Amino acid sequence: MKKERQKAVLQVITTTDVETQNQLIEELQKIGIESTQATVSRDIKELHLIKELTSRGTYRYAVSDRPDTQNNTVRLKAIFKESVTTCTNALNIVVIKTLPGLAPAACGAIDSMGIRNIVGSIAGDDTGFLAMNDVAAAEKFCKEIEEMLK
Repeated sequence: MKKERQKAVLQVITTTDVETQNQLIEELQKIGIESTQATVSRDIKELHLIKELTSRGTYRYAVSDRPDTQNNTVRLKAIFKESVTTCTNALNIVVIKTLPGLAPAACGAIDSMGIRNIVGSIAGDDTGFLAMNDVAAAEKFCKEIEEMLK
């Protein structure tokens, strides 16, 4: 739902000059997506939208063209790769071991990536526990992490 809404937000701002969050909510309603101001505000932040000046002297939402704000997922994956030492699954629980003090950063990176089958994470000092939807998802995720760590 969130990904679909954010995709719709990007579609709306590329086809319509949207100046305010209220206008964005109205445009989303026109295409059948109900949203609140708080949700739209979070979407704007997560999508790294900025306001730019139009040729008419008004402002509109746009995607930032600054490379450091376009896609934090790449940066988060790099943090994750540098902090995780091992990954093991026990049924539907994935256990990641990190360098001391880096489990919160690794779990935070995972949470920010929006990975579909992760139900939640808990981080200690050097260990993170990820609850997955099922055993197959846990096994697949561990294999992906092992490949990333090579």
